Amino acid sequence: MSTTGILRSRRSAAQRHALASVVRTIGAIDPSAGCKYLRDFREAYRSYQKVLALSDVRQEIGKAGIVLVGDYHALPNSQRYLASLLRDPELHQRPVVLGVETIFSRDQHILDEWFRGEIEEGELRQRIRFDLDWGYDWPTFYELLSAARDHGASIYGLDCMPREDLRKIGARDRHAADKIAELRRRYSGALIMVLFGESHLAPQHLPALLQERLPAEPMLTVLQNVDALYWRAAGETRDHVEAVQVHKDVHKEVGKNVLCVFNATPLEKYETYRLWLDRWGRNDNDNDGAPDLGPTLYNLIEGMVRFLGINQYSPHNTTQPRLLVDLMPEVYSRSSDALLRRLLSRKGFTAEHRRSLLRQVRERGSVYLAPINAVYVRQFRMTSSAEDAVRCLHQACRGLPNLSNGKVPAAQAAPGAKTLDQDDLFYMTVFEHALAFFGSRILHPARPALRDPDIAELFEVTREDLEHQTALPFADALEALDFLIERRKQDFRGVPVPPFTDRKYEYVAEQLGHLTGTDLYDAYIDGRLTTTALRKLFLAHIEEPGVACRAYVQLRRRLRAGLRS
Repeated sequence: MSTTGILRSRRSAAQRHALASVVRTIGAIDPSAGCKYLRDFREAYRSYQKVLALSDVRQEIGKAGIVLVGDYHALPNSQRYLASLLRDPELHQRPVVLGVETIFSRDQHILDEWFRGEIEEGELRQRIRFDLDWGYDWPTFYELLSAARDHGASIYGLDCMPREDLRKIGARDRHAADKIAELRRRYSGALIMVLFGESHLAPQHLPALLQERLPAEPMLTVLQNVDALYWRAAGETRDHVEAVQVHKDVHKEVGKNVLCVFNATPLEKYETYRLWLDRWGRNDNDNDGAPDLGPTLYNLIEGMVRFLGINQYSPHNTTQPRLLVDLMPEVYSRSSDALLRRLLSRKGFTAEHRRSLLRQVRERGSVYLAPINAVYVRQFRMTSSAEDAVRCLHQACRGLPNLSNGKVPAAQAAPGAKTLDQDDLFYMTVFEHALAFFGSRILHPARPALRDPDIAELFEVTREDLEHQTALPFADALEALDFLIERRKQDFRGVPVPPFTDRKYEYVAEQLGHLTGTDLYDAYIDGRLTTTALRKLFLAHIEEPGVACRAYVQLRRRLRAGLRS
């Protein structure tokens, strides 16, 4: 069994590599990151008492009077988490009041007009000067407001000017404390939930001021994605820690009841902030200030390159791919779907393949186009972007075997330069899915694993749910599941891959790849697979005849035997 420190190191290495670049970029643009007020928050919460489930957090919220929820403004998951709490019927056993930093108290009359249905969303957004005075993601914040209104929670703005002057930030805390105390007097028995910037929730900031005004109030602080707590929790044996109880005795009289939930990684958190800084720093009338996502993809690739120990500047084709740095993909971001359609049509993708790729963009936010070594990104989503980055790296490590000089092969598959049989094509696709899934979990460990029991459980769901989850007709879904379960039992080539229809083929190859990717991740975390062995997998030329089948069989046997390599 690996020690806590070793587990933490293995889970965090690739993220930390990628994160370092993002933090440097932010520091060069935003010099306020080192100010004392922000340091107070970072230094206050560095250890925890025990691991919790999200259900434990909800129980604690249900017992509290005032709940301060930390908000990392640039991260949509911060606002979505509170929206999910407001939709929980268990928390509505008593009246619920929502207070938000985003809206100035002076604009309460505007918020009230919207709450009563007198004005529409667009007018609310304009009149509270959301884009001018706040500037972060409107759809996510509006989702929060809507969740509160739809479930009968009263909503109040808590902030005041000036927001841009950190010398006045203490006055804003005092103002917010006074407004929250007013809400307690007005709603004596209500659960008051407050969404405020995380740095305001250092024990000596807003919590201390509230305790002065309401000494008998049962208060709870719910932090989100605190860096130091996240890195420490990476040493736990479980796959993913949902929440922790911060040490109760650290802050003496102030902030006794503090929890932290995890719904994003530090890399995801700071990358979203970097994207907002990029957006604010450009005057981009053509794309509504949409961020440039190219640096995001390149940084994720760089994180994996450093994790695997690859020299991307090597001039020799030995144990390193020659000049890997020159094989990085083109990144299309801040673009419309119409541009993607034109691109795919111009490069020779068939209509069916174009529809498939457009569907992937809608579902995932991005897609890697191996035949032209390009990534199309419509929206940054950490899981999808990480997976696309790893796919790019895997192709580059093999010298871009699927590159077609601007034209896609007529078969629309990815057969490489050599003629491959049906099994080789299938297992090459499985291998690509496996390494992409593995790498995405290295960069984003919160991505859920896929294991054999998860496949078996699909036999227990209803016909409608099975068709929905697999996107296959019922009979095809059953055949696909049978194939996956049988193929996972085999250590050898066995029966040839059946001639599946395109969608069924796509499904079984992806699921088998994700199962294998989970096996790879588990073996790496357990110390049974070194980065040297992983690098060899990335460098293997699985597009050569016979290699993919042989490599898959050898990998399965090695992983099932628990051998170290």
